[in-house]
Amino acid sequence: MLISCSSFAQESKLQWLDLMLSNYQYPHAVEYFTVNTQQQKLKMAYMDINPINNNGHNIVLLHGKNFNGAYWETTIDALKKEGYRVIVPDQIGFGKSSKPDSFQYSFQELATNTKALLDSLHIKKTTILGHSMGGMLAARFALMYPETTEKLVLENPIGLEDWKLLVPYQTVDWWYQLEMKKTYEGIKAYQLNNYYDGKWKAEYAEWVNLLAGWNLNSDYQKIAWNAALTYDMIFTQPVVYEFKNIQSPTLLIIGTRDRTALGKPLVSEEVRKTMGLYEQLGKTTQQAIPNSTLVEIENIGHLPHIESFDKFITPLKSFLAE
Repeated sequence: MLISCSSFAQESKLQWLDLMLSNYQYPHAVEYFTVNTQQQKLKMAYMDINPINNNGHNIVLLHGKNFNGAYWETTIDALKKEGYRVIVPDQIGFGKSSKPDSFQYSFQELATNTKALLDSLHIKKTTILGHSMGGMLAARFALMYPETTEKLVLENPIGLEDWKLLVPYQTVDWWYQLEMKKTYEGIKAYQLNNYYDGKWKAEYAEWVNLLAGWNLNSDYQKIAWNAALTYDMIFTQPVVYEFKNIQSPTLLIIGTRDRTALGKPLVSEEVRKTMGLYEQLGKTTQQAIPNSTLVEIENIGHLPHIESFDKFITPLKSFLAE
């Protein structure tokens, strides 16, 4: 059974999903780029939306850790109408891309893969927009490839603080065991408390279903292992100390109700209250990144482009048009 991204949340029964999400339909045609890295050939899925009214500018949309390219649907459609060519990759280990048995994850590796994809598409300059974990990747990409990064947009990026200064280190095996224990209820509770600050809408269930549907797969261990490796990547590879080196004009779009922070359950209640305070983190990040602009969206959580699309897309289009 093929499930579309627009109808999936309406399903009354949780759907089994295969490793490559081949039974889940993305909003646009999916193509594959072969990544030759770490002595293996891997498939990197991506959508490439090139409108008839192409305005000569490109934008790459980078997904968060618990998401894939499909959740950019409304953003893609809005940018397409404006004439932008939109490229939306699923990083290795995510969405419709390969889930390798072994892989050394780093933001440098993911940025290199993304640059190779853009080279294959003959894209020399582009805006890079990253959400959540994708924001950490977008920042790393901009640092590595300033000549390619025409503009940088960070939407509620994680990694605006260095959690390893507060949270005791946990091994990849620990993260793996945590992933193996995940349930629909647990995934929903995490997103409700961190992404939406306790304010839930029925349409948010789609992004819970996409993770929980993998739990039904007999090969879920492979997904859990890749998820554990990316948790370790996020925890041990902060970009916050290098924000001062970003050269590209940068827009920060921050939902101030966001409370996302890695490792909250591992610290005391007193420390937990100091983590993931985006109404503060947005301001300190804007001060750290040269030539940056901050747009704060009050009373919105971790996913402005899902929770309050109009308030997200309006400043984005204005920034792109500058």
